[in-house]
Amino acid sequence: MQLLQKEISWHALPVDQVGAQLEAESGGLDSEEARRRLDRFGPNALKPPKRRSLIAIVLGQLRSPLIYLLLLAGAASVVMGDGADAAFIFVILIINSAIGATQEARADANTAALRSALRTLAKVRRDGETVVVDGRDLVPGDVVLVEAGDRVPADLRLIRSVEFLIDESSMTGESALVEKDANVALSPDTPLADRRNQLFAGTVARVGRCEGFVVATGTNTELGHIAETVAGPGTEPPLTKRLDGFTRALGVVALVLVAAIVAPRLLAGAELKEVLLVGVALAVSIIPEGLPVAVTVALSIATRRMARRNVIVRHLPAVEGLGACTVIATDKTGTLTVNELTAEWVWIPGYGSIALAEGEDSGGQSLRAELTALGRSAALCNDAWLDVASDDGGVGDTVDIALLWLAEKNAIDASALRAGAPRLDEVPFSAERRYSATLNRHEDGHFIHVKGAPEVILPLSMNAMEAARQVEIMAGEGYRVLAIATKGVEMAEAGGLEEELTGLTLLGLVGFIDPLRPEARQAVADCHRAGVEVRMITGDHPGTALAIARQLGLATHAGEVVTGKDLVLAEGDADATARVAAARVFARVEPSQKVQIVEGLRAAGHFVAMTGDGVNDAPALVRADIGVSMGRDGTDAARDASDLVLTDDNFASIVAGIEEGRAAYANIRKVVYLLISTGAAEAIIFFLSVATGLPLPLGAVQLLWLNLVTNGGQDVALAFEKPESDLLDKPPRRPTERLLDGLLIRQVAVSGIYMGVVAFAVFAWALSLGVPEVEARNLLLILMVLFENVHAFNVRSETRSAFRIPLSHNWPLMASIAVAQTLHLAAPYIPVLRDVLEVQPVSPAIWAMLLGVAASLLLVMEADKWLRRRRQGARAR
Repeated sequence: MQLLQKEISWHALPVDQVGAQLEAESGGLDSEEARRRLDRFGPNALKPPKRRSLIAIVLGQLRSPLIYLLLLAGAASVVMGDGADAAFIFVILIINSAIGATQEARADANTAALRSALRTLAKVRRDGETVVVDGRDLVPGDVVLVEAGDRVPADLRLIRSVEFLIDESSMTGESALVEKDANVALSPDTPLADRRNQLFAGTVARVGRCEGFVVATGTNTELGHIAETVAGPGTEPPLTKRLDGFTRALGVVALVLVAAIVAPRLLAGAELKEVLLVGVALAVSIIPEGLPVAVTVALSIATRRMARRNVIVRHLPAVEGLGACTVIATDKTGTLTVNELTAEWVWIPGYGSIALAEGEDSGGQSLRAELTALGRSAALCNDAWLDVASDDGGVGDTVDIALLWLAEKNAIDASALRAGAPRLDEVPFSAERRYSATLNRHEDGHFIHVKGAPEVILPLSMNAMEAARQVEIMAGEGYRVLAIATKGVEMAEAGGLEEELTGLTLLGLVGFIDPLRPEARQAVADCHRAGVEVRMITGDHPGTALAIARQLGLATHAGEVVTGKDLVLAEGDADATARVAAARVFARVEPSQKVQIVEGLRAAGHFVAMTGDGVNDAPALVRADIGVSMGRDGTDAARDASDLVLTDDNFASIVAGIEEGRAAYANIRKVVYLLISTGAAEAIIFFLSVATGLPLPLGAVQLLWLNLVTNGGQDVALAFEKPESDLLDKPPRRPTERLLDGLLIRQVAVSGIYMGVVAFAVFAWALSLGVPEVEARNLLLILMVLFENVHAFNVRSETRSAFRIPLSHNWPLMASIAVAQTLHLAAPYIPVLRDVLEVQPVSPAIWAMLLGVAASLLLVMEADKWLRRRRQGARAR
């Protein structure tokens, strides 16, 4: 095979010469040849983004104003000859960088895992059959089938196409759809944007279908060429920006507070080195330097938890954002239902309804001819392939597969039928047409076979007087109804098919049922309990949609159903937003109208999560605050436009995502609560010491030890806290809600002031008894470590009693508390730590007394929670 993927102008070659160059035929490769070519050309994948080296990750941890301050303090200690303090500062920097680098490396690994989890599938011909393979396994010479909604998996040279339009904006920058034609002749120098007989990897099919030879894979595709030359940093997530802004604002406050403490010391003649080290250490104690790492850990943990519950997170802030949604606009098919359509009823003009229960005779001998005629048309106007031995049942659209099973029940061999009645022309199904038609040559003439929505087919049929009423009855019982019709024509060649679609003979109506998922009704109820409204969007008949909505508990009467036609009439009206906001079900909706629905809900003040699986859902997924796509049956275009992917296409997984999102946000608040309150306590101790003329309560290294060692593990461990049981019993938080809201400010103030005042009182009391400064600081340091350990239990919930939360809900936190206490108790017995920290052992009695003082914080915060609960109960009454 003389294949030079980068040099051959495939667009300039006729199809037969393309096949000759590729040593391939339109029937596809055999599996053995495909394996040989895969070994030769490698997987059809772009090179993964270059992973940062460990050194680059570690150096990245040093890019922080706080780190610069610590480096300055360490350098000052070296210059002034204080090696012990300098060594301790640099050890702290190394530990902090190691923690951050480990987390970032883990985040990179998680991203790589998510990238591999989102596979692209492709329909190809192998061994003479149509099969679905991993897009990575495509090789030059494969014959790929592409339909509307698919992302093109490799560069293709078209073999044949049917009304095929594609979005090449990702490749050319042009937003207009491009029509493709397999038979157009092009010159070798035709520019990329004008190569109408080629498809390029990464572009998205919009209308029609086609098939083509794979002519380039992986980095040899046009997309691969672009990827090799384009690289750039990603954008900073909004949540990270808000947290960074919060940290910077706190940093300004910290500098003001530090100046207020340092200035009096300098004026009093204190040594510059001492003042510099204390000022830097106090800044570190006030600013929650560990917050970014803890937040990343919290979101990463939520990401892993959501993955275990069938939700893949494509954009990390979406973890937290989903918990804030106030309404979910969801597709019905495949999300609320199992997406396994079965033809259960057939209505034949003049004969009435016939049940098609499994094993039941299909209506008796008198209807055999009518049912056979309907089954033949359904099998010919059909692009699916039935596989009786497969668990999936076949390849293709679920409606088409169900129709083939209907034909199978009537002893119709679809493959033999299609071979004997070749297709001459067709009108492919589209959401706008809502029907499809084929022209086939039979032994006794040419016939058109049509299937589609009854509202479209019945007006084109001559014998449809009784059918309209039957459509209403079947739709009202929850069935999806499809009309099948035919017509004989005097046509020898293809062309003008759409103009012939009048005067049809209605063969019958087929009623399909797509059962609800067993857990769907409970999932909808859980959403309502959580204060999240649910809107169902479907292309089904309004009667069918209302019947399903009643089963789900979404709607009770027809007034809650809005149709696509209603949306058209309401467009531009002043009360259009109100109509969208009031509706519970949207039926007979065009895909393009989903954007109107999303914008109407947002205009009504909702934070909208939107689900979708088709290429036409992509604009609505982008416009929604949170886009949720289907991972199993969804299109690549929908997945690319979404923030979250449901691997099981199940609505209940969205509810799980809401719970995990709220848990992630709650854990971030817990981390902030712990860090800000302990920092506030330390600042209060310093202010009171300066105001009363007492010595500085803690040295610089002691503050660093307190905040970056004994407290550093607890804030990260809080990210592992399990979701509180009542998360779905609360309304969603407002999207504009501040991280430090009234409740958190109150709790920080109460706990911070109590810790600061009590700790200062113990320090002052010890000095008043004649205890040396070194020993008084030692007692204060032990007390602050104990306060932090006790306070970790308080922050596990902002409302629930700490005594009601099992320890087993966060074993990492229990371990971090034990490690912090063990480290501090062991420090006086380790010469290096003893000398640097200036600590000494205390008797068990003293330690127990200090523990009792620290434990009083737990009682104070429990009393505060009790008072708030009592006030809330009084207001509720």
